[in-house]
Amino acid sequence: MTEVARPLDGEVALVTGASSGIGEATALALAQAGAAVAIGARRVDRLDALASRLSASGARVLTLPLDVTDERACADAVDRTRSELGGLDVLVNNAGVMLLGTIVGADPEDWRRMVSTNVLGLMYMTHAAIDGMVEQGSGDVVNISSVAGRTARKGAGVYNASKWAVNAFSESLRQEVTARGVRISLVEPGAVATELSSHITQPEAREASRQMAQGMRTLQAEDVARAIVYVVTQPPHVAVNEVLVRPTDQER
Repeated sequence: MTEVARPLDGEVALVTGASSGIGEATALALAQAGAAVAIGARRVDRLDALASRLSASGARVLTLPLDVTDERACADAVDRTRSELGGLDVLVNNAGVMLLGTIVGADPEDWRRMVSTNVLGLMYMTHAAIDGMVEQGSGDVVNISSVAGRTARKGAGVYNASKWAVNAFSESLRQEVTARGVRISLVEPGAVATELSSHITQPEAREASRQMAQGMRTLQAEDVARAIVYVVTQPPHVAVNEVLVRPTDQER
């Protein structure tokens, strides 16, 4: 029987925030589509468990202990991916934190964590990868934003700001590199059943997030991963620059 070619056969992907949730599901989905996958995150024990699953499926995998707030570590992750897996075709900037809460009475440390991870970390990873993609005349950078990058709401002001920054950065970069064969895409999930809300430090905001999720059929991480694979498996002349994916019954 002839083996059926998979759409990402021969390509190399790097996924940040791969130790759980959307990142983990995306790494598995990209590998299923044929890609060799570099997986980066801070929780090495979880990365090792994911690497075992990927290897068992026949995928080539590289484990990268990675804190995206460390600019040098981001550059090293890209360098290792290229040297050990043979290139870099797809970068999925998924690492992020969602520390919802009011601005009045907030702990600015939560703000620093969100800006450092959601904005600067994404920029560091993109900066490390983009020159090589421009030189090879191809590549996909997929930035995981949020519905919060489109609609501001009370109790999420700084998280909103971090995701609006991702959207603005992505569109500016898209205009800069689109003629060079590199595609820049945004995937903006709505409510997803992940552990993000457990990181919220304000008790009232954490409870509000929990109640909102209970009131709808939330997305699963695999739903978002399918959207990401759709984006990066389009023909070279097709760019899907923005995908908003949310639960059917999520109002905003």
